[in-house]
Amino acid sequence: MSMFHEGNRQLQQRFNSTKLADRIAEGFVRTSFNDADKAFIESLSFFFLATASAGGAPDCSFKGGLPGIARVVAPDLLVFPDFDGNGMFKSLGNMISNPQVGMLFIAMTDTPDRLRINGRAAVSFDDPMIGTFAGAQALVRVTPEYIFPNCSRYIPNLKTGEVSAYAPCAGVAPLEPEWKSLESIKDVVPPRKA
Repeated sequence: MSMFHEGNRQLQQRFNSTKLADRIAEGFVRTSFNDADKAFIESLSFFFLATASAGGAPDCSFKGGLPGIARVVAPDLLVFPDFDGNGMFKSLGNMISNPQVGMLFIAMTDTPDRLRINGRAAVSFDDPMIGTFAGAQALVRVTPEYIFPNCSRYIPNLKTGEVSAYAPCAGVAPLEPEWKSLESIKDVVPPRKA
């Protein structure tokens, strides 16, 4: 299954990044969690969850709790609890109608980092693991289809309130992120558009 659809490809062609996108997909995208993914995910106390209705209407939600709100319990399985909320059940309802989810784990610290996960979710109200999350009323199991790091250059530092040094600013030449000069990728990085 390809990670890219026609809309992705149209924009990749417009911005001359098809080779870069393909190189990233070949070299950095995976379907199983590794030890670094597990450590990063379980160190965080929040993540962002994107879901869509059966008809494709999108929804994005903040999910927060204690560090370890999401856990990698197997190379092909991530779990997270559902806590009491506003009673609309936008995320859970969408996952019941359309299991496709997108998850963004992000550290807004001195050493910013982020990880994206696209996969399929299953909602359970009687999963034996529910009891391992205090206050959980349901448990969501996510089987990853695509796991990939995402460039962290625009992430602000919430601790200090500093914006990213990479944030575009009028009259200032943009900084290039280190990843663009990696041996495995630099030959397919397109020139920056003015």
